[in-house]
Parts: sequence; structure tokens; C-alpha cells
Amino acid sequence: MTICMGAISQDIQVRYFSVCLARLLNGFRVFESKLMENTENICKDLISAKANTIPMPPPLPKSAISSHLQKGLVSSESLQRGYSCVSTALRDRWDSLFDEAYGADVTIHTDHGGIVYAHAYVLGMASPVMKGMLKQSKTSGRKLSISIHGVPPDCVKVFVRYLYSCRYEKEDMEEFVMPLLVLSHVYVVPQLKRECERQLGRGLLTLENVVDVFQLALLCDAPHLSLLCHRMILKNFKTVSATEAWQSMRQSHPVLEKELLESLIEEDNKQKKREKKRNERQIYLELFEAMEALVHICRDGCRTIGPHDKDFKVNQPPCKYAACKGLELLIRHFAGCKLRAPGGCTQCKRMWQLLELHSHLCADSSLCRVPLCRNFKDRIRKLGRKNEMKWRLLVKKILRTKGVARTPFFLTTETISI
Repeated sequence: MTICMGAISQDIQVRYFSVCLARLLNGFRVFESKLMENTENICKDLISAKANTIPMPPPLPKSAISSHLQKGLVSSESLQRGYSCVSTALRDRWDSLFDEAYGADVTIHTDHGGIVYAHAYVLGMASPVMKGMLKQSKTSGRKLSISIHGVPPDCVKVFVRYLYSCRYEKEDMEEFVMPLLVLSHVYVVPQLKRECERQLGRGLLTLENVVDVFQLALLCDAPHLSLLCHRMILKNFKTVSATEAWQSMRQSHPVLEKELLESLIEEDNKQKKREKKRNERQIYLELFEAMEALVHICRDGCRTIGPHDKDFKVNQPPCKYAACKGLELLIRHFAGCKLRAPGGCTQCKRMWQLLELHSHLCADSSLCRVPLCRNFKDRIRKLGRKNEMKWRLLVKKILRTKGVARTPFFLTTETISI
């Protein structure tokens, strides 16, 4: 009995413990769900608060060039060359450094005993050729000096001043543009070389100096400038060939003169070919207009000539076909001429050719109202293949010149090819 009571009490304890454990787990689940719900609400609140507190990004800064343009500090011409933030005062300071030669350590010897003083660091940074010459002078132990001969001394001053501040006077460029081009090429100053080419293309290139500039452009490797000179020489050959520069070139460079003459002949032949094609195109257009006018007259009638079942009005609007008037006169002559046989009358022969051309162009002779269209169609089948190919080629050129894709009464280029 004692054992049974102990077993019962132990079973009750187990059940009680399991009930307590189930309640504990249920409470833990409720606590966990509430905790997750609160956590989600807190995250949502944080995200919304963060979105409200994030400041708007500042506007993008304006471009320095656009702001300077609005203030009038930069001109459009300076933008074409490339924008620079260097002020005018700083450039004036570089000019004064060159003019006063303060601390100059390089002597530049020119023609007629002229001397220009400069600074080695400035010359070396502006020209790699001068940099190598100055290094060679240092290694030899001599004073730093450079000799520039073959150009006017004033031109050397303008050139060295440009190396300091990239500036020049308009009068100096107009006077020394050709020697400046040579110096910029020899001492490898590409910016000055491009500026000389630009100034020559803008008006400094004349009929008097075009031959000399052309030779310099070939020597200084300036293809765009040489092309401009070449075009000007060919365009004004009669005037250019009478200048002293052309006579000098004939003596010093006869091969160059021969090449120019050959290019002149080639250009003349090209011009003749272009003129021939232009004339052929005009003829093809006129033939197509004549074919349209012929169909218009025979189908609708115009003014006082047309099909027999057409009633003409007294006051008719002007005809839109330019070839209609001349074609009417030709038809009237053809109808009343007694020498209508081919070879007898020139105008009648022309009319026969127009009628035959129309028959090659006509898409459907059964519906066509142009006289003799069907007869010419039958005659085409009896012609030789060589003669037929000539007419086909003519018709194809007429349609291609006019650019006709689809017409109600004419063939197309695709049909002719087939």
C-alpha cells in the first residue's frame, strides 16, 4: 500500500511538472512573439525617422567656364583655343620677366649681332630641343648660349616671348608668321605651330605668299596647311603662276612644279567629268519630263491638243509640265509634216525617238493612249539584243536619275533589271 501511494504521488509530480513546463513554454512563445513585433515596430520607426532626417543633397556646382562666361571673364574665342585660368596679371609678369631679363642665364645670338637674354629653365620647359642644347652647353663647360640664325632678330624676340607667356601681338604675327612657323617646327613648340597654321588659314595666306607657304608646309610637316595652299594654287593658277615665288620655285624645285602641273591637269579632268555627268543628268531629267508630258497630253489633253474624246475649256489653268508646250508644237509638226519618214525631217525623227523611248518605258501598252506604243512594243521583240540593251540602259539611267520608285504608267528599275 505504501508502494502504491508512492507511485501515485510520483505520477502526480510528473504530471504537475509537465503542466508547469508546458505553461512555461507557452509563456515564452508569447513573450517571443511580442518581442519580435516590438522589434519590427522599432525598426520601422527608425527607418522612417532616418528618412526624414537625411538632408537633401546640395546642387551640383556650376562649371568654372560657364560661371566665367556669365561674368564676362572669358571670351568665346579663348574657349576655342582652350580655357586657361592664368590671369592677365600673371602673364604680364612673365612678359616683364622676359623684357627685364631679371636673373637671365642664357644668351641667344641672332643675325646682325643681336642678343636676346633668357632663362634656361623657361626655355627647357617650353622646348625639348632647346633643353637638349642647354644640356650640351653645360657638359662642355661653356656659358649657356644658343644661336638662332636665318630669321630676323625681331622674330626671335617674338618667338622667345611666346615661350614665356604664350602671347604675341597681332602685328608681329602678321609680319613674322612664316619664320615663326619654321621656328615652332624646328624647336618643337606645337602650340605655336598650330597657331601659325590657324592664322594663315584665317586670312594671312594670300596669292603672293601661297607658293612659299606651300613649300614651308611640306618641309614643316603641316598637312592641313599644305592642303589649303594646294587648293588655292589650283583655284587661282593663272594668277599664282605669274608671281615671283612661282618663278623661284621653278628654278629651285622643278620637281614640285611638275607635280603641281600634273595635279592641275588631273583636277581639270575631274572637273570635266563632273560637268559631263551634270549635263547627262540634266538631259535624263528633261527626257523624263518629256515622257510625263507626252502621257499627259495623250491621256488628259492640254490646252488645244489631246485625245479625240476630250472637251477643252476656254480658260484653263497653266500646265504643270514644263515640257508640255514644246512637245505640243512637235506633235503638231509631226501630224502635218510630209517628210515623216525617218531621216527625212529632223523634228519628225526626234518625235519618232520620243515615241520609241516611251514604248520602252511604258508599263502596260494595252491601257496606254500614246500613239504607236503597242507597235513599238512589237518592234522591240524583233530588234537585235545589242540594240535592245542600249534602250534598256538609257531607260535605267533616266529612272535612276529621276529617282523614281513607283509610277502608275512607267516601268521601274527592278523590272528593267529582270
